[in-house]
Amino acid sequence: MTTAHESPASEAQISVHWREEDYYQPPAKFIGQANATDPGIFRRFDEGHFPDCFKEYADLLSWDAYWHTTLDTSNPPFWRWFVGGRLNACYNCVDRHLAADRDKAALIWVPEPEAEPTRTITYQELYRQVNEFAALLREDCGLRTGDRVTFHLPMVPELPVAMLACARLGVIHSEVFGGFSGTACGERIADSGSRILVTTDGYYRNGQLVDHKAKADEAVRTANGLGQPVDKVLVWRRHAGQYASRAAMVDGRDFFVDELLAEHHRAVVEPVSMPAEAPLFLMYTSGTTARPKGCQHSTGGYLAYVAGTSKYYQDIHPDDTYWCCADIGWITGHSYIVYGPLALGTTSVVYEGAPTYPDAGRVWRIAERLGVNIFHTAPTTIRMLRKLGPHEPDNYDYHLKHMTTVGEPIEPEVWRWYHDVAGKGEAVVVDTWWQTENGGFLGSTLPALQAMKPGSCGPGVLGVYPVIYDEDGNTVEAGSGKAGNICIRNPWPGIFQTIWGQPDRFEQIYYAKYCRNPKSTDWRDWPYFAGDGAVQAADGYFRILGRVDDVINVAGHRLGTKELESASLTVDQVAEAAAVPVIDEIRGRAVEMYVSLKPGMAPTADVEHAVTAAIEREIGKIARPKNVWIVEDMPKTRSGKIMRRVIAGISNFADVGDVSTLANPEIVEEIRHHIQGEKLAHGEVPRQLTREEADEIRAFGRDA
Repeated sequence: MTTAHESPASEAQISVHWREEDYYQPPAKFIGQANATDPGIFRRFDEGHFPDCFKEYADLLSWDAYWHTTLDTSNPPFWRWFVGGRLNACYNCVDRHLAADRDKAALIWVPEPEAEPTRTITYQELYRQVNEFAALLREDCGLRTGDRVTFHLPMVPELPVAMLACARLGVIHSEVFGGFSGTACGERIADSGSRILVTTDGYYRNGQLVDHKAKADEAVRTANGLGQPVDKVLVWRRHAGQYASRAAMVDGRDFFVDELLAEHHRAVVEPVSMPAEAPLFLMYTSGTTARPKGCQHSTGGYLAYVAGTSKYYQDIHPDDTYWCCADIGWITGHSYIVYGPLALGTTSVVYEGAPTYPDAGRVWRIAERLGVNIFHTAPTTIRMLRKLGPHEPDNYDYHLKHMTTVGEPIEPEVWRWYHDVAGKGEAVVVDTWWQTENGGFLGSTLPALQAMKPGSCGPGVLGVYPVIYDEDGNTVEAGSGKAGNICIRNPWPGIFQTIWGQPDRFEQIYYAKYCRNPKSTDWRDWPYFAGDGAVQAADGYFRILGRVDDVINVAGHRLGTKELESASLTVDQVAEAAAVPVIDEIRGRAVEMYVSLKPGMAPTADVEHAVTAAIEREIGKIARPKNVWIVEDMPKTRSGKIMRRVIAGISNFADVGDVSTLANPEIVEEIRHHIQGEKLAHGEVPRQLTREEADEIRAFGRDA
């Protein structure tokens, strides 16, 4: 930790004030059934056995031809895994389970309207649907191996069907999160060179049947404007025989999928045997104002990695009922709703709607009714469930053996609610750290063999060797109390291959910073720069502090937003918290805290004072917020993430950017009116930001 008398921290150093939490041990019942209970697994995956240790993951798959080279490093950092091997991802997720488990549920789809029946898709039925759609794509759309297809689909069962159909053909799929605008979808169509768009007419969200087809027209216009024509738009119908959109079907371009499928009834399409290094899909990262980054993931390396991490870290067994309550539009859904669980032959739950509709007990009712025993979701959802229904889990008779948190660091107070209340103290919790680019987990505890520690993701996962570097590339030692940039010293099978069409950008963003020798073909010279700040405790566990961009520099102290927010959440009345920077004439930057309260709690000056006191107690007076604002709700994405750039814009009287795709865009004006009105009433004069300051505020809190 820096003091007022020390020189300013380097860009990599973040002031760290976290206290170490107590360990929680895994329950004996979980250990007794776990997939990984032999401590020898750590030796098998240590650096001395790299890269051949990952044969253990690859051997979970069925290969058409075995590989001759586990890791080819001849063209760094464009690593190639399992070179010479051939396989098909769809075959591995569907066909190979038919002999023993054709009548077993592969997917259980839960529609948002509770009166609508749940749909169970067996492995045999999934095989039929995937083959029919693959035939449609091949015969009606002329798609061949290596072509790209864009999906703009919500959480409907047709999405995994479409993904697997593309994988069957060796066609590269690119799913755009359903909550994104048509413009965002069109930009991704153009970048990937897709000429087919697969969408739906509508879907349910928060009790409303959302008109989704209108976005397809916008997407096609955008793509055409960027020089990429779209030949066909394939439209799935949410309700059979009914059209849910007000947007007209365009003759000769738009087709109802169910009508085309009639021509391919009971079609069988042989899976195309693909090279292990062939691209399987593109996953575009969100939130960037530059050209989209299409993360290109491989077939063999990616599928092996998600199968292995699903087995050992998710502890998935074939007879489990597993529910990842995320969206398939994100990498979490690709890896841990579709490809990982299905490769292991388990039952994967897919839920259409909002986790708190019609009330905060919905998630737990689903878990009880379906007998879910593994639950996987993001801290944003956990905070929302804790806020709206802190005691709801007590009302339902479900029992989980395993719970995952993913997507961002989880505050210790929220972790404890997740473990004690949502998990009823019966389940292990794995707090995972990874990114879109990584394919699967990078940091986590191995659930039966390593203790949990609230707020810490744990050590590097099997076969992954993290390190923290300062700005000059020096190692920040474990237990030093200093933070820096977390990097991965080695490649791993799930790592993305490149940014689609932008290899130079790929190298520049992720490898150039700490590359020791650009001419070297030794992987040790090419550490992967994750773009996250972290601190490592003496026990080797990492605590992720958030994006290195999401740091507020107050008088030379680089304060991590997660520390500020975690301190705020120790106040009993507070349900959610967000820290943002404001331009300050004296200190350069100051902190403002936004908090929303638990149901029934009144917004009072006492709560504001309690938040300030908690931050001073947990971090120090240097972090004292300039203001604490109590708001009814935070502006959030459809996936539940708080849009910090929006409230940072409000605090600084700056442009908040496009808010049309937020889940609750109406809240932005309410917050603006409240906060800016209060500031003006207290004599604060809006300051004209410099271009650099405006760019900083716009960029704050963006996704990588």
